[in-house]
Amino acid sequence: MTHSDEAAGLAVGSATGAGKRPHLRYRQVRQETLALTRSLTAEDQSAQSMPDASPAKWHLAHTTWFFETFVLRPHLDGYKVFDAKFGYLFNSYYEALGARQPRPARGLLTRPSAADVVAYREHVDAAMTRLLEGRGEELAHLLDLGLAHEQQHQELILMDVLHLFASSPLKPTYAPPKPAPPGRQDQPISFVAFSGGLAEIGHSGPGYAFDNETPRHKVWLEPFRLADRLVTNAEWLAFMADGGYARPELWLSDGWATVQVEGWRAPLYWEEGEGGWLVMTLRGLRPLDPAQPVSHISFYEAEAYAGWAGARLPTEAEWEHAAAEAPLQGNFLSSGALEPRPAAEGAGLKQMYGDLWEWTRSAYSPYPGFRPAAGAVGEYNGKFMAGQFVLRGGSCVTPAGHVRPTYRNFFYPHQRWMFSGLRLAKDGTGMDESASSLEADVLAGLRRRPKSIPPKHFYDAEGSRLFEAITELEEYYPTRTETALLRKAAAEIAETIPEGAALVEFGSGASTKTRILLDAAPHVAVYAPIDISAAALEAAARAIRADYPALTVAPLVEDFTRALELPTDAKGRPVVGFFPGSTIGNFTPDEARAFLASARKLLGEGAAFLVGIDLVKPEQTLVAAYDDARGVTAAFNRNLLVRINRELEGDFDLEAFSHRALWNAAESRIEMHLVSARRQEVRVAGEAFVFEAGETLHTENSYKFTLEGFNKLAASAGWRLEREWASAHPAFAVVRLVS
Repeated sequence: MTHSDEAAGLAVGSATGAGKRPHLRYRQVRQETLALTRSLTAEDQSAQSMPDASPAKWHLAHTTWFFETFVLRPHLDGYKVFDAKFGYLFNSYYEALGARQPRPARGLLTRPSAADVVAYREHVDAAMTRLLEGRGEELAHLLDLGLAHEQQHQELILMDVLHLFASSPLKPTYAPPKPAPPGRQDQPISFVAFSGGLAEIGHSGPGYAFDNETPRHKVWLEPFRLADRLVTNAEWLAFMADGGYARPELWLSDGWATVQVEGWRAPLYWEEGEGGWLVMTLRGLRPLDPAQPVSHISFYEAEAYAGWAGARLPTEAEWEHAAAEAPLQGNFLSSGALEPRPAAEGAGLKQMYGDLWEWTRSAYSPYPGFRPAAGAVGEYNGKFMAGQFVLRGGSCVTPAGHVRPTYRNFFYPHQRWMFSGLRLAKDGTGMDESASSLEADVLAGLRRRPKSIPPKHFYDAEGSRLFEAITELEEYYPTRTETALLRKAAAEIAETIPEGAALVEFGSGASTKTRILLDAAPHVAVYAPIDISAAALEAAARAIRADYPALTVAPLVEDFTRALELPTDAKGRPVVGFFPGSTIGNFTPDEARAFLASARKLLGEGAAFLVGIDLVKPEQTLVAAYDDARGVTAAFNRNLLVRINRELEGDFDLEAFSHRALWNAAESRIEMHLVSARRQEVRVAGEAFVFEAGETLHTENSYKFTLEGFNKLAASAGWRLEREWASAHPAFAVVRLVS
């Protein structure tokens, strides 16, 4: 829902609950709306407390008018309109459908009576039932839209009733008072790290969505951290005690002007009593619970608090990226709480759904490629995309099943009668980049089902030492096989490298295999190694300069999968890329395709690319290479847990995890896993994770190729396999790709 009577949009797909017969779905939602007004008197239902709110009676009639106007009149032959005047009274913002009662004057509509509105609903419901029993599947699209629209008004009814009752000196209760759950002192906020990168947000079916959630598109996210829970009343009290509402330096200019004009000194519905602060709720006026999330705050207030706390508000893309892994569960309307609850104990992201809508720093604007629908039914979103900010996640009065990770709510920055709160965010640069990446990747991987961690985190000092030991093992053929192949083919490979070329190595490490090419091709003018480790890169570059004094060495500190521009010394020359070690086998096919495409863009038109690939061979040979008899590979795999324990305050029991290597023939890859020996709980960076007995942590893939298969993969990224050099036993290849 939005600041308006319409929350947000044209439906796309099919709504939650589509398994039910259409007329039963319709009846259930309509009955739920009517049930929300049963405790209200006729007088309650006619009053309007402010221009942004509407009488409950008007909501009941408007949602009925929606079905009458957009479903019954066009699609039910012989349908008789209940009352032609209702089109003027209960239209909201549909300019194409004519004039309407001004919104601020809806409270003047003493007629029709509440009883007449109920009769109107019954008339429309009977007609809708007849229509849906015969043509429900045909009209599913319109039904989904109408029911989602009605659920938005269910929340608006409760928002508006709370504002109405809070405006009364009698402070009436909407629902019977009941003791609040015992509050507790919250632990300090902790932040969950995300590594950023290229992400996708927005809805792409199947399922139900409004048009403002589409189209799905790519966004770039810098590393960021998201608070594990919402800000509480206790924390807001500290903001107030520090002069939060009296310090203009904390506020946006328009926000500070609003504070002055409105006289704000606390969130909406807070009242100062003799014994402390009280808050008006749907269950009446009650003492403020310090542990509850702070509610009914404007964007301006959320922004000011975030700055005071040394943080910021998240963007909606950050929120959606983080929420995509969270279960869609929370404190919604169906819980019966009718107010936000304190965060549950434990680590990790909490309260992502339900409790309160969470302000983001993102302006409500169209996604790239958004197009509003034609006609009156399209008058939902496009015309509201100015001057408002996006909120995410749902609230304690949002119907269960109504929200999803892509759902975009929106309000003007000064509004605060909705159930709105805030979650803090910080940039990811507050910690060392490698530590930030490790924490973000490990936590994200442990939250996945099944659990997995990228293999790049194997290589701390001990991991690098163990890998060097692996390369010396009898079972581990890749390093010695590729080295022997390069030595045998070096002269032929050198002949394909142009005079004065720049040799660009991806993930260069110690540059050991590069020396074979440099020795065979003294006509290479520039060597440009790319590696994310500045220390390792500088050491390798220093050694290469010492041994090849005529060679220009131009290192580039960068994640080689993200490099955008060659070093200056490599520009303007013929370029040859070099990617040995069958490291490309550590990528998924989609990742390998993306890497090959980005490498082609980096190296430029006319470049060549030398890539080492491990070829498919007997399973026994493959498994032995990744599960050696001396257990060195097992130690290498378990060292990842050692690193997590040391750097992320983990408590993995190394003896409770065993190493497993297996050949996945369907995917053509060797997989490495760490297998849990028993059911156990592990904590990492303050977050708890449960491993069931036999559950695995997937730590590495090593894809094996055929020449034909790799040629197809390379071609899909714009390369052509021009030549290959291959060994027989064990089978390995170096291929030359050209763009």
